[in-house]
Amino acid sequence: MGIFDQAEYEIRCEWGPVGVEQLAPISDAVVIVDVLSFTTCVDIAVGRGATVFPCLWKDERAAKLAKERNAVLAGRRGEGAFSLSPASLATIPQDMRLVLPSPNGSTLSMATGSVPTFAGCLRNAAVVAAAAAELGPRIAVIAAGERWHDGDSSLRPAIEDWLGAGAIIAQLPGRLSPEAQLAAEAFKYALPEMAERIAGASSGKELVERGFGEDVALASQWNVSNCAPRLSDGAYVDGRA
Repeated sequence: MGIFDQAEYEIRCEWGPVGVEQLAPISDAVVIVDVLSFTTCVDIAVGRGATVFPCLWKDERAAKLAKERNAVLAGRRGEGAFSLSPASLATIPQDMRLVLPSPNGSTLSMATGSVPTFAGCLRNAAVVAAAAAELGPRIAVIAAGERWHDGDSSLRPAIEDWLGAGAIIAQLPGRLSPEAQLAAEAFKYALPEMAERIAGASSGKELVERGFGEDVALASQWNVSNCAPRLSDGAYVDGRA
């Protein structure tokens, strides 16, 4: 048992790629949480019947993947019909196949190996928790975080992901690690003013200032979705039994 893998607890919580590396191999399921925007986008799209392919790249490799998968390539937020803007996916057609590039949520999704992986957010916290718990007692919830704009890959903890992780953890049975317990308590504390807290935090303010306030509002909704997106053959589909 490693110091950082929280293996003495059933419910674990960590941040980013290293968190996946530490927790995924000893977990029955992994839940990726990237509230603004990847996992919220996945929830909305898959909830409408679409299939979403996580993509690590935003270059010609993304276009190649879309061609190979007979899918549409999402654009940058605010560009094109579909993007990492949750609002852009509110009318996505049923059966649409979408390649969704994302430096955070997609990267984490593709790093879990063969461990069952779900896309969790505030919107689908209860149903994702239930779907993950059906696979076994050991659940790893990974808050994606953001990247600092400093030219390297340093992780910036983002409170919306912490709160989203806590929303899922609060629905899970089992003994919680201290990290998981604090995330759940933070969620419970923030719940009465969730939209205001997310809109007022750094990531939320950034999107609001860029004109994407609707995205923040959509991502702040709690338990409004009945979809449990699960990664299957490189794509997120509804994983409800």
